[in-house]
Amino acid sequence: MLTAAQRDLIKATVPLLETGGEALTSHFYRLMLSESEAVRPLFNQAHQAKGDQPRALANAVLMYAKNIDRLEALGPLVGQIVHKHVALQVLPEHYPIVGHYLLRSIREVLGPEIATDAIIDAWGAAYQMLADILIGAEESVYSATANAPGGWRGARSFRVADKVAESSEITSFHLVPADGGPVVDFQPGQYIGMRLVLDGNEVRRNYSLSGSANGRSYRISVKREPKGVVSNHLHDNVQVGDTLELFAPAGDFTLADGQRPVVLISGGVGITPTLPMLDKALADGRPVHFIHCARNGQAHAFGAYLAQKQAEHPQLRSYTCYSEPLPGDRADAEGLLSGELLEQWLPAERDLDAYFLGPKPFMAQVKQLLRQAGVPDAQSRYEFFGPAAALEA
Repeated sequence: MLTAAQRDLIKATVPLLETGGEALTSHFYRLMLSESEAVRPLFNQAHQAKGDQPRALANAVLMYAKNIDRLEALGPLVGQIVHKHVALQVLPEHYPIVGHYLLRSIREVLGPEIATDAIIDAWGAAYQMLADILIGAEESVYSATANAPGGWRGARSFRVADKVAESSEITSFHLVPADGGPVVDFQPGQYIGMRLVLDGNEVRRNYSLSGSANGRSYRISVKREPKGVVSNHLHDNVQVGDTLELFAPAGDFTLADGQRPVVLISGGVGITPTLPMLDKALADGRPVHFIHCARNGQAHAFGAYLAQKQAEHPQLRSYTCYSEPLPGDRADAEGLLSGELLEQWLPAERDLDAYFLGPKPFMAQVKQLLRQAGVPDAQSRYEFFGPAAALEA
């Protein structure tokens, strides 16, 4: 139990976290991932190399320390963490390992004169309090999914029923259960976890579900990343008939019910979770404005699918913007998405639900442009492909 005195000590460390939090979390990850094989598969090494994971954790730890007296102020952050943990199958036994390395890092980075025994005890109690909250919330999700029709817990084998190139860099994998049973439904916008063993090392990844729920199969659409260990393996080595281990769907970035017009804005592979959202919104009879940004026509995935949907649904407006068009490309605009384009492409009435996904700089720009266009922040939502953090906009 966190005492009042310990809460005060946690709050007293906020200035240190504001200036040195990323150094602390970088040290934490270096220690833990070099020494603990048990938790290493839960972390994407590419995010470590780019600094995304340490930066995101530093932001989360800082937010937790600032709001230690009122955890409700953390808002959606806890839910995002819970669903990312569930998709990767973070389990209760992982938490003591992480806690050990976090406290050790606090002591080693801040030094014993600042990180006194009292500070370490306070952070130990604070970490345990958060761990208990997350473990309880994660178990609720695990249990509900396992008990739902077609649900399961842990890894389940799926067979690759089809493999389809959607663009020059995005390939879809159609996956059916190897046991022949049904699969649990999911909410549009959710993702699924995958476990592989490559060169003797276990790795785990999350991929957005790009096809609508049907109770029989799943579809993911994976972009080949230049140095992506898993994405290149899927593109080059995984073939029809192969099996993959999947964890059940998770994610709290989902299409909210309602009657307001829906605006879906995506950049690159960010298009994948917007496709089930599009299908659901159209099925509900809601007006949809679908805006997709890609480098060019070769990199533009699902263009034919969008054209078919637009022909079938008069309430759908679809727009494309190519930043680096090739000769012969046809798009509604060229260059980067701008406020002027959004003024033309958004519904005249700004009481709408907007969802946007893509690279972080793209999302930061879209967030600012939507705000400038008069879309309320509460009706403008986004999701990170990698570690969660705040968008600067």
